[in-house]
Amino acid sequence: MRCPGRPAAVYMRLAVLYDYLETIGGGERVALTLSKHFDADLVTTAYDETLPARAGYPGVRVTSLGSIRGRTPVKQIRASLRFSRATLSGYDAYVLVGNWAHFAARRHHPNLYYCLTPTRFFYDQREATLARLPASRRPVARAWVAVHSAFDRRAVSHCNRIVAISENVRGRIQRYYARPSDVIYPPVATHRFHFEDVGDAWLSVNRLYPEKRIGVQFDIFRRLPQERLLVVGGYTMGDRTEAYIGSLVKPANVTLLGDVPEDELVRLYARCKGFLTTAVDEDFGITPVEAMAAGKCVLATDDGGYRETVIEGKTGFLLPPEADAFAAKIRELDEGTLRGMRNDSVARASQFDESVFLRKMESVLGV
Repeated sequence: MRCPGRPAAVYMRLAVLYDYLETIGGGERVALTLSKHFDADLVTTAYDETLPARAGYPGVRVTSLGSIRGRTPVKQIRASLRFSRATLSGYDAYVLVGNWAHFAARRHHPNLYYCLTPTRFFYDQREATLARLPASRRPVARAWVAVHSAFDRRAVSHCNRIVAISENVRGRIQRYYARPSDVIYPPVATHRFHFEDVGDAWLSVNRLYPEKRIGVQFDIFRRLPQERLLVVGGYTMGDRTEAYIGSLVKPANVTLLGDVPEDELVRLYARCKGFLTTAVDEDFGITPVEAMAAGKCVLATDDGGYRETVIEGKTGFLLPPEADAFAAKIRELDEGTLRGMRNDSVARASQFDESVFLRKMESVLGV
């Protein structure tokens, strides 16, 4: 990669390290965006070879440290070990993204840890996650969390610089790692999204994890039989999500689409009635920004990163994490109100465009 602003003969070889590339989510898009812009090698563990192209990043060079099999916590332990034992050479700098890639920090300098969040199972969501497990599994899970979180903090101590994806995450980094950090909001390719119409179905785009409160979304539309919801998103194989999704009773007016190709996702945003998201204390939340870039009203839970993006009454509404509250707001919203938010939503989304992210990342990387 020729470094912007430097003579043509000056190059920087950059490696971007990311946990796994198995499903299309915000973290994967961050890693792919960095790799494409900086012409960097993307180093990961288990990955789907079709994912970069499906996500809209064909041609990104991906190197695997080896496939990983197993369920939680075996998969996470193996990923941590793969990165901690990795020895990459020939690079001028390393960008570490995700929950396990920063275990490579000790052997790879200079490095920058782009922190999506301190692993929530280890910290702020520990007790809630443990409570969802069968009682017989909790002692083992507690032991794993105690040991692995200690190694996690040690890995972070080897990170030269930390950048958080939001003010919300910066607070967690200070609280759990006692480290300062800068904030650079993650990239949204806002130019890819557009408005076509206020359609007849609401849209939700998220990983199908318990902390995303998919069950609340089902409950909202169980109260609104005349409305429809399309849910886009998958999950990483080998984690606890299969049992979680299997435990939910889906109403007939909700359709699970799984992961969809990028052009289909853009079409869904363009034609949906509006967008909703219900995560617990979301780290940042890229999908509401994508929805706003498509000129759509966003209904989000009133906590976490959503407070940093959604403007109450102008680009959407922040609501209690209760099915009744969301259902009542949806009943209130007529087509005129939804159309009226289009311009403010597009303008707000532009403030989180990937060009802003890349300009700031160039600055912190010194290129």
